[in-house]
Amino acid sequence: MDVGNQIRYYRKENDLSQAELAEKIFVSSQTISNWENERSYPDLHNLIELATLFNVSLDQLVKGDVKAMKNAIDHSNMGRYGNLMMLFTLLSAMSFGAALKFSDGWFGFLVPLLLWMISFYFANKIERLKKKYDVQTYKEILDYMEHGEKSNHTSRNEKKFIIEKIIIVSCFTAAFGILVLISIYLFQLLE
Repeated sequence: MDVGNQIRYYRKENDLSQAELAEKIFVSSQTISNWENERSYPDLHNLIELATLFNVSLDQLVKGDVKAMKNAIDHSNMGRYGNLMMLFTLLSAMSFGAALKFSDGWFGFLVPLLLWMISFYFANKIERLKKKYDVQTYKEILDYMEHGEKSNHTSRNEKKFIIEKIIIVSCFTAAFGILVLISIYLFQLLE
């Protein structure tokens, strides 16, 4: 987050001490110090007061913070979408066994198909985030999940990338097939 540096910059540009700035926006000088040293973050009301006092837009004041906050949200979404995709894939695979056991026709396969489509929806959301941050290989995705952004020193070998994609899709398909077979076996035991 960069708002602390921005507050310090605009405070000095306006020839204000921390105490003078604190007095103008009705907070303590300790609060200003905490903001500038990023021990705390001003609330929306104080951000608006600061932007008005410094005669800058709110966007200018929080400059890099908006990008960092959006990146943090996308980072948490990638993990959440991954978990939801896995949950609905698992539910879809397990419901195939129930459909085979309890359904007389194709109509019983609508629930597993619907669950699979929901899983595919979350997989698509992950792919969009991967494309947005240009993270495609396993190493790049791990780097993004650990640090919130792709490091610049990562170079992508296209041949390895294609092989890695094939392996990932093959393993995922095999795991799904195994889950379906386990589901069928478990539901056959119910007889």
